[in-house]
Amino acid sequence: MDKPIFAQALEAQTLNPTLSIHPWSPDLAGAFHDINMQWIEAMFGLVATDRLVLENPQSMIIDKGGDILFVSVEGLGIVGACALLPAKDLGTFELAKMGVLDSARGQKAGEFLLAAVLERARKMKIETLFLLTNKKCEAAIHLYEKLGFVHDPDIMARYGCNYERCDVAMRYSV
Repeated sequence: MDKPIFAQALEAQTLNPTLSIHPWSPDLAGAFHDINMQWIEAMFGLVATDRLVLENPQSMIIDKGGDILFVSVEGLGIVGACALLPAKDLGTFELAKMGVLDSARGQKAGEFLLAAVLERARKMKIETLFLLTNKKCEAAIHLYEKLGFVHDPDIMARYGCNYERCDVAMRYSV
């Protein structure tokens, strides 16, 4: 990867100046829920863990030291969300619940959001950042690889067994 993440984010915004990043606020809890419900239900179906996190982002993510960022597209409003969720090991976070509404696909909103989340992880001084996903999420996996995530069997062994639908585990060097 030749360019730092923040440079990629700026480039994405230059290509599409209608993109903006928004920090977590309780009034965006509904958007976090709805954005993630759309893709999870379309691809997999909700499980109890999904419901718990989506219905309680303040207590399940923010209050535990995590963060949630959102992306908006001018004229469409908030169209994407992504969380940094503290894991069981100190200094380790999971990039989780990243989704973009179908109505905003093709506008680079996901790439812009992911770049901003990676920059936020760097500022939070996260030591280990990982994600768990499924091979069905081909476009997302391609985006993760594009921005520097690598497949990691150790992450799969440590964290992947906790999620029935997980068959891909990746790590990012913060």
